[in-house]
Amino acid sequence: MTDTAHAPADAPRKRSLLETLEVDTRLLGMIGAFIVLCLIFNFVTDGRFLTARNIFNLTIQTVSVAIMATGMVFIIVTRHIDLSVGSLLATCSAFMAMAQTVWLPNALGLELGSAAIAPLAIILGLIVGALIGAFHGWLVGYLTIPAFIVTLGGLLVWRNAAWYLTNGQTIGPLDETYNLFGGTNGTLGPTWSWIFGIAAAIAAVAILFSSRRNKVSHEFPVKPLWAEVSLAAIVVAAILGFIAILNSYEVPTARLERLFEARGEVMPEGFTTGYGLPISVLLLIIVAIVMTVVAQRTRLGRYIFATGGNPDAADLSGINTRLLTVKIFALMGFLCALSAVVASARLTFHSNDIGTLDELRVIAAAVIGGTALSGGIGTIYGAILGALIMQSLQSGMAMVGVDAPFQNIVVGSVLVIAVLIDIIYRKRTGAH
Repeated sequence: MTDTAHAPADAPRKRSLLETLEVDTRLLGMIGAFIVLCLIFNFVTDGRFLTARNIFNLTIQTVSVAIMATGMVFIIVTRHIDLSVGSLLATCSAFMAMAQTVWLPNALGLELGSAAIAPLAIILGLIVGALIGAFHGWLVGYLTIPAFIVTLGGLLVWRNAAWYLTNGQTIGPLDETYNLFGGTNGTLGPTWSWIFGIAAAIAAVAILFSSRRNKVSHEFPVKPLWAEVSLAAIVVAAILGFIAILNSYEVPTARLERLFEARGEVMPEGFTTGYGLPISVLLLIIVAIVMTVVAQRTRLGRYIFATGGNPDAADLSGINTRLLTVKIFALMGFLCALSAVVASARLTFHSNDIGTLDELRVIAAAVIGGTALSGGIGTIYGAILGALIMQSLQSGMAMVGVDAPFQNIVVGSVLVIAVLIDIIYRKRTGAH
């Protein structure tokens, strides 16, 4: 008989390499899938997909859906759904378009092009969006009507309310200041883009090492220093590389000439400049940071995830789940109005079909990004990455020449496959 050594029952479990490095395997898989997708489309389009021009266009096309996807995370985490976001976007867009071109000039005597028109129109639109969202939340939270039914009704009501606001007409052109949020019409330019990029890189590194110091001070396990430094280097390279790509997309000569003429100047011969970071993308970054802080650092965020994890326990623990429902739907309405600014400013006018099928794209982005339909699990960065993957898939197929109906077939299939993969992943990892 041989003696065998047994580890004490309370001995700490040896961590695997992935656990030691604290690698989010799901996020890593999404990033890998996104990279593979881009490389495939770049190959089949003879290198056109990863050009500076297409990357610039891809980012500004993603913003509107990505902003709404951050709010949809909170909706789905609390075990609800919102099918009205595309229609609500259309209503807010119509409201702001009419405010700029008709209501504010007539009511306040403001001339078209006045500096006050765009800010006032945006503020009014954000208020309208938040109020409609709060109304949805009241119907769901206090009258206990299922969110599916409330927002399905909202999908029909608000799409047609937008039509009546404009009498079915296209409204435009919109205010020039307002159009700065659209992408090509408003960018930081190369210099300010570099300043922002360097500041963002420094902030990212500071946050990484501040988090490490906090873990060490509380005697929590941390990554090896080499892994932390490598991650910081990757983040810095990604931020500065993104800025470099946007700056390399040059403004067309004809557009530059018009800008110089508007200032009464003559464009120097051979003058060129890049677009830089779009203001709409900067707005998305701000929204992402704020929503992440809300999710991870505030009482509201803790209540949202606690309610999604176990609604009955959250209610018994004293959380006002009815008021919480009103708050998250009001936030969703606010973000729909913000997306309406970006979407209509990119077009420079309001059209009746704006936001069509956006509700499906937003839900797909959140789900592909890892938000569990069963509630309690979701991340803001995952939803934004999901929106980027969705837009890349559609843009790539459009560049290849795939018909629109087949594009929708592919997107729908990807959504179902993504949910299946998520279910399998959670079963294997034991995530709840």
